[in-house]
Amino acid sequence: MPRVATASALRVLAHPLRSRLLAALRVHGQATATELAEALATHTGATSYHLRKLEEVGLVVDAGTGAGRRRVWQAVDEARPGAFDDEPMDEDDAEAADWLARDYLSHFGDRAQAWLSDRHTWAPAWQEQCGLEDHTVQVTTEQLTALRAELLEVLDRYRRVGQGNPKAKRVVVYTCALPVDEGAGTSRAAGQLVRTAPPRAADGRGSPRPGATSADRRAAPGPS
Repeated sequence: MPRVATASALRVLAHPLRSRLLAALRVHGQATATELAEALATHTGATSYHLRKLEEVGLVVDAGTGAGRRRVWQAVDEARPGAFDDEPMDEDDAEAADWLARDYLSHFGDRAQAWLSDRHTWAPAWQEQCGLEDHTVQVTTEQLTALRAELLEVLDRYRRVGQGNPKAKRVVVYTCALPVDEGAGTSRAAGQLVRTAPPRAADGRGSPRPGATSADRRAAPGPS
């Protein structure tokens, strides 16, 4: 999910166009309201208004690279969702968080579908390494916290590793830990890093879904 530090920012972001604006800036980088309007098939007046709303809660800022009245916007990294240190979440905030999570899931589905449609245009090496896969682990909540921290550390290490290399492409890597066993919060908690296939067999190895290739089972690349 987009990183949101405050409940007020969460409430502002729980809007279809605003969530798409922030996602576009995070994935594609700096852009003007006009460029975002073209990318999202809307009009500049709407993007300008909603960008200002996002700016009010610190989710986007003016990059300062525009000329005259032409503002260039960029996304701002914040603390992860749930770290609401300025105000408690009420029922409306909880509903906003739920909406945002479901919207994010829909956005992921759109991107994964786009990869499946366009993968043939990529070189075989990219097709082999990109797509969806899942891994089952058996962990406590403390161990799952440690696992997630390690994954984030690895992702952070690779964030800019290809910068300046003409062969490098931007790739978005999704992580999603989902419990398999019933009874969340018990002494055993199983999580999947990316769950896109039916539950695995009892031996823990599982099998790919029918017709899937290795290119289908790994992380989908972001738009180039």
